[in-house]
Amino acid sequence: MPMNELVRALPKTGLPGLLENWKSDLVSGFLVFLIALPLCLGIALASGFPPMAGIITAVVGGVLVSRISGSHVTINGPAAGLIVVILSAVQSLGQGDAMAGYRYTLAAIAVASVLQILMGLLKAGKLNAYFPSSVVHGMLAAIGIIIMAKQFNVMLGVKPKAEGIIGTILEIPHSLVELNPEIACIGFVGLVVLIGWSFIKNRYLKMIPAPLVVVAVGMALERYFDLDHEHVYLFLPDNPILPQHEFTVGPKFLVAIPENVRGSFYFPDFGKIATVEFWGAVISICLVGSLESLLSAAAVDKLDPYKRYSDLNRDLTAVGAGNLLASAVGGLPMIAEIVRSSANIYNGARTGWANFFHGLFLGLFVLFFPKLIHEIPLASLAALLVYTGFRLASPKEFAKTMDIGREQLALFVITIGGVLATDLLVGVFIGIFAKLLIHVLRGVDLRDLLKISYRVDQIDPETYHIGVQGSAIFSNFIALKSEVTDLPPGKTVIFDLSEAYLVDHTVMEFIDHFCRDYSDRGGRCEIRGLEQHEPFSDHPLAARRRKDVNDSKTTVAASR
Repeated sequence: MPMNELVRALPKTGLPGLLENWKSDLVSGFLVFLIALPLCLGIALASGFPPMAGIITAVVGGVLVSRISGSHVTINGPAAGLIVVILSAVQSLGQGDAMAGYRYTLAAIAVASVLQILMGLLKAGKLNAYFPSSVVHGMLAAIGIIIMAKQFNVMLGVKPKAEGIIGTILEIPHSLVELNPEIACIGFVGLVVLIGWSFIKNRYLKMIPAPLVVVAVGMALERYFDLDHEHVYLFLPDNPILPQHEFTVGPKFLVAIPENVRGSFYFPDFGKIATVEFWGAVISICLVGSLESLLSAAAVDKLDPYKRYSDLNRDLTAVGAGNLLASAVGGLPMIAEIVRSSANIYNGARTGWANFFHGLFLGLFVLFFPKLIHEIPLASLAALLVYTGFRLASPKEFAKTMDIGREQLALFVITIGGVLATDLLVGVFIGIFAKLLIHVLRGVDLRDLLKISYRVDQIDPETYHIGVQGSAIFSNFIALKSEVTDLPPGKTVIFDLSEAYLVDHTVMEFIDHFCRDYSDRGGRCEIRGLEQHEPFSDHPLAARRRKDVNDSKTTVAASR
């Protein structure tokens, strides 16, 4: 579609947008609500919060944040990527007291929310540019591994004895031997449904969200096994190698919520605000939540059929405001969630009102049908999270990273190992340090690690020339990124990398995405000088070094 036609076709915003697009946004909001309901419950439970905390967050994210955010079709709500951060905060702050840890963590979320609001107001919406792609993907993969390890035991109906993540992983074979047959049956059936649903081609069946099918099947099996009433039975396996076990099943394997919705609200406790653990939780929640939200919002923009850009600074401020309100009444932190946002676009959403309707439907459902939530087995929700964790850390993620280059795979694995061995924040900084070390070993001058040399010249009224010298790497190109993204649309932009002696994958990825988006909006992009560089792998966006690197560095040094 030509640029002028695309602009004319853009959906209206605000109240006119509601009047114009209410049908498509209402349908999409309802379908996203069906996906969000089980995920919100599961994410809350896995985070050490009451199940209703996830619903509270999604309602706030939909009804409030959708009206003030800078995005168009994103869905705001709790996300699996924050499970590890929140659970760690609950455990470290509560020191064995789950309710105390929950309320202290609410206070940490509130403080982190204020920092997010300030970051948005201070134009920190480009925070994600400071983090190399391989490190971010390694962080998400490590989160996926942790989610799988912890939720697999819930899916089996077994409580692991180990406390650390490494011990929990090593205990999985023992959990398989000790599994609760009825609970494990519900969990494994849920996994089979999720895997099988991805192979279904019928477009009418595909309209039914897989998480909803998992929950419906789980509730049917719950009725069959009579989990609503506690009973004891003896498991006599046919295989003589397996031991005989006596199992108790009952309501403890179902989602527990208060009979009165008002009983779901809790308030933060700032009693530990002066402790190191509290501020560690604040920084982790703020950094990881902001980074994930910005990355997701940028990714959703690429899926938007109308090619609209989100105002990331405004979006970060809105998410911070939503988190502040959610934490004040017992909710989880929220982000711009990629899976639900993708489904929102696929279902035909046009404006932020789809996010509003998704939150509204969640609130109405909890208000009028709370007893149905109590019938959902925990094993079904655990199956959803195990599947989500696998998608974050699947072998495909390792293969994709290896295609970009061996050093990218090394950073990916180093970050995963760092997160599993320490914690999320330390693991990410280990990955960043490893990336900087690789650049230094490849000859990047220490002065070039944080400062980039470039010029933006307007050759004529229709052409901009961007010449880059020295190194262009993740830690120094934020200034260039900011200036380039502010260029007027519909022009010709030339990236000249002939004088750059090293360009890393993060910068190559940014230039490629910028060129695609800029061209889609009616402009034209050209990249020069790549023929003078030698890539570190066959991937088109691999890091690359100039062939005559020593001469190039001498030229840059002389120009200083």
